[in-house]
Amino acid sequence: MKKIPRIVSLVLAITLLLSLSGCGASDGKTHLKFQIWDVAQRDSMQAICDAYTTKHPDVTIEVQVTSWNEYWTKLEAAAESNTMPDIFWMHTNQILYYADFGILADVTELYDDVEPNYYQNHFSEISIGNASGSDGRMYGVPKDKDNLVLVYNTEMFDAAGVAYPDENWTWDDMLDASAKIYDATGKYGFMAYAEDHLGYWSFVYQAGGYILNEDKTQAGFTQPGTEKAMKFYIGIQDNEWCPNQTYFAETQPGTAFFSEMGSMYIEGNWELMNKATSYPNMDGKWNVAPLPKCPDPVEGDGRATMSNGLCYATAARGKHRDIALEVMKFFGTEEAQNIASSYGAAISAYNGTEQPYFDAFEKAGYDLNLQVIEDQFAYSVQCVNNSARPKWKSPVGDELIRIYSGQVDIDTGLANMQKIVDTETAKKLAGD
Repeated sequence: MKKIPRIVSLVLAITLLLSLSGCGASDGKTHLKFQIWDVAQRDSMQAICDAYTTKHPDVTIEVQVTSWNEYWTKLEAAAESNTMPDIFWMHTNQILYYADFGILADVTELYDDVEPNYYQNHFSEISIGNASGSDGRMYGVPKDKDNLVLVYNTEMFDAAGVAYPDENWTWDDMLDASAKIYDATGKYGFMAYAEDHLGYWSFVYQAGGYILNEDKTQAGFTQPGTEKAMKFYIGIQDNEWCPNQTYFAETQPGTAFFSEMGSMYIEGNWELMNKATSYPNMDGKWNVAPLPKCPDPVEGDGRATMSNGLCYATAARGKHRDIALEVMKFFGTEEAQNIASSYGAAISAYNGTEQPYFDAFEKAGYDLNLQVIEDQFAYSVQCVNNSARPKWKSPVGDELIRIYSGQVDIDTGLANMQKIVDTETAKKLAGD
């Protein structure tokens, strides 16, 4: 018989106690806690909370921000004691773990009284997938959507006499530009580091490969397109203009770029406003472009960029569950998502609420080519995930470092990565 995880058993054990607890406060209001991990989005989240409480003055919502690592440590501990925040962000890395064990409230029918097929009518397939559990039901209200762009230093390109990246750029153009910039300025070219989401994943899909097959039961590390992309991406480090992984262990590509040590790197659009405001000295020195495409893919047209997105969630047996669900219901409306987009920290998931995100940059005086983000949604690929990913993510990353360091050749390493994912996935499917 399958053993029930401690996180679930503890939640079930104290459900009865919760029924005895009150939810009022001395001021007669219901006080909710809303937990997030990004301080750059505090203001936008507070704004949608204020929009709700203005209409419902009997509710107050406190937005609490903590660091990424601390967030997940606290959330799991809170799940064990059934003291989870009333509302919290859920990431695709974790949603299957929490949803599959019954920790999150099922919100599939949340909008049934508003509009049939509300999610399908107002959110993309990727956004819906990001908020779904392994059973296909919704365990969160889609919050935002994103994709990845190529960030480049215009001054370094000018110094090397290289035209700026555009939608026609290929991998070859990126390599050529990197070499010319390094020769002309001594600065790094494209900074490729050993990362999945912000690293090799997009290249794999550009080349016609895949990380997980369509039903997410097997990996694709030994597929021709995947091998092609991995050999290209890992091989970038052989150039003198690309730092090695020891360098990146101490200095992230974004830090190197905005310290004017390198000319190109991959960034998520969710980080662009934060970078613009954090590095005012770089204003006018950088811009964004589509990811370069594979010039000769095994299949497809060579274009791809990973797309991810968060969702709003609440506990299945939370103390203020019903009120929290009403708040989340508002968070998923066009009104709330337009408000959130208008701060420029993230593009809201609700279809048609993208423009306020772009307008925020214009209002702040930042002249960036953000139209590329909108254009790339047409060929975005949903971030890779299955219920076994918490088990295989780190070992796959470790194996990638073994390839980079020369401990294994790339063919052996890719075969090992394939085995790691397939083994852990099969164990999860078998109920182990």
